[in-house]
Amino acid sequence: MKILGIETSCDETAVAVVEDGRYLHSNVIASQIDIHRRYGGVVPEVASRQHVLQMMPVVTESLDQAGMKLKEIDGVAVTYGPGLAGALIVGLNTAKAIAMSMEIPLIGVNHLEGHLYAAWLDSDMPETSPGFPMVCLIASGGHTDLLVMANHGRYTLLGRTRDDAAGEAFDKAARILGLGFPGGPEIQKTAEGVSASLTLPRAMLRGTYDFSFSGVKTALLHTAQRSKVYPGGELDEMLMTERVKDLSAAFQDSVVDVMVSKTIQAAVEYDARGILLGGGVTANAMLRSVISAKSPVPVLIPAPILCTDNGAMVAACGYFHLGRGLVSTQAIDVDPGLSLG
Repeated sequence: MKILGIETSCDETAVAVVEDGRYLHSNVIASQIDIHRRYGGVVPEVASRQHVLQMMPVVTESLDQAGMKLKEIDGVAVTYGPGLAGALIVGLNTAKAIAMSMEIPLIGVNHLEGHLYAAWLDSDMPETSPGFPMVCLIASGGHTDLLVMANHGRYTLLGRTRDDAAGEAFDKAARILGLGFPGGPEIQKTAEGVSASLTLPRAMLRGTYDFSFSGVKTALLHTAQRSKVYPGGELDEMLMTERVKDLSAAFQDSVVDVMVSKTIQAAVEYDARGILLGGGVTANAMLRSVISAKSPVPVLIPAPILCTDNGAMVAACGYFHLGRGLVSTQAIDVDPGLSLG
């Protein structure tokens, strides 16, 4: 069964063809990073207009790469939330038109759940290896959620961020340090090979599985001010570079430590057979390395290209929805605040 997956929740216009929820025939992603970089973050209206321009060319390219015609597609899965309302509308309306014109099932997919199903594209069947239940960490620009996945479609939310999401915190930290956008990759690159000489606080929020990253962001700002890194202009280039590297490493250490500690604690408490990571932040090399080394159970982390927003994860998730008879009607609408669990 071949599913066309469409993802437009933020600033990537992404379309993929996946067969039987596992086999990737194409995965085309048109990124808008260069457009939004000048603003230091995603501008919703700009993102929506760009999706309109890119949508059909990306659909066509995805089908071409898969060597298929639209008439060979058995269903179309699409993200309907959470995300930017205007961006979601473009993808959802495209999916509705394809489903109606080709008389194939329309499957609405929760973007967060889609991130989890990226693992089905990049490993053995997770439901048998390592098997359910799994503790899942979804970390992205807009979300940091910790859940237990008991089976397909069965989720229990353990905790989420009380303020900034991890990706948002990385973006704000990068702005403080004078680095580029998106912040996560910039901080990772700057911190590579650096052993931080200082320690920034960890908001562990004992007794809960919630996250909070606003405190470490504020601590970074104050430390950067004391170090004359922010707002800048007072240090020679070499000293500035060294201090920015040190602060980048310290910030990354703090965020990774909190996410790894809470995820492993939850895995132990809930007798999880494995840990599953998804979302753009989980492409971070330090996070991947540390949690894999420390976890007492197997850790599934998709390849970085499948951690960031993509249509393949939506198609994979849509296949498993369709197998359970979960089909949407043409009345489905976008839900920017949709949650999981």
